Amino acid sequence: MALEADSIIGVLLAGGLARRMGGGDKPMQTIGGQSMLARVIARLAPQCDGLILNANGDPARFADLKLPVVADAVEGFPGPLAGILAGLDWVAANRPQTRWMLSAAADCPFLPKDLVSRLDDARHTQDTPLAVAASGGQSHHVIALWSLALREPLREAVVNEGCRAVGRWMARYPVATVEWPMTPFDPFFNANTPDDLAEADRLAHLDQA
Repeated sequence: MALEADSIIGVLLAGGLARRMGGGDKPMQTIGGQSMLARVIARLAPQCDGLILNANGDPARFADLKLPVVADAVEGFPGPLAGILAGLDWVAANRPQTRWMLSAAADCPFLPKDLVSRLDDARHTQDTPLAVAASGGQSHHVIALWSLALREPLREAVVNEGCRAVGRWMARYPVATVEWPMTPFDPFFNANTPDDLAEADRLAHLDQA
């Protein structure tokens, strides 16, 4: 078993308003007979030393998942940085020796099974406080490995500076970027609209990983 300092806790970001999906809990939408959130949990649970869910509103609606549910650390739905900060705060309070946290969007149902290991190798090799997933030449900033040492600088940016853009904030630090192939489809596909849901349902039948 890994030492706690070397363990990685994952936070699943489900705190958004899902406006393009008509509201509600977008990750609970079903594709291929499973909710997107269930698929994300199934992918990440074997890769992490524990998972937590970032979601706002009544946490009881997620009781069946048996995961800690943490709300945004900042009011007003300011975006994923608030959810990431909430995750970092939870890890600091509940796993104080843990030094790394994975963030992942809860509406990305096809995440790679080597996501954590490759990000962790990259941040270690390049000695960076952040490692970010990419595909097709595009960085997916919310799918990243974060040093717990970034917690207070992130709080300053979100609370006092009003920073909302994940990529813009990350640009302040050295970042290791890890690229994944786009075949047979983009492993970081996320569903934002009803049309995306239909496409995700189609891809679920191709996903044999």
